Amino acid sequence: MTLRSFPEMWYQIFLWALFSSIFVHTIAAAICFATLRKHKYGKFFPLLIIIMGVLLPLTSGVLSSAAVAFVYRASSYQMPPLYALLWGIGQTVMAGCVGFTRILATL
Repeated sequence: MTLRSFPEMWYQIFLWALFSSIFVHTIAAAICFATLRKHKYGKFFPLLIIIMGVLLPLTSGVLSSAAVAFVYRASSYQMPPLYALLWGIGQTVMAGCVGFTRILATL
């Protein structure tokens, strides 16, 4: 089964980006909580990490998923579901790379 229409492609890419981001941020929040559990305010930082793990795909993930789906649809390509998985997880990986390398801090 291939994805043919724009909404199908966009939705699948978006869901993979959302759930992979939530997965990565949940692991980071667990590590943060284990490290800062005795700190007076630090034990609440994992909540901020999880909120960012949801907000990032809900903002930039929606737009980038739509851009990828638009290119596929405009070129009349059909998207296998595996490609949607790779595009969605790729968005999370790229967001992680930007976060680790601090590319935005140099602008």
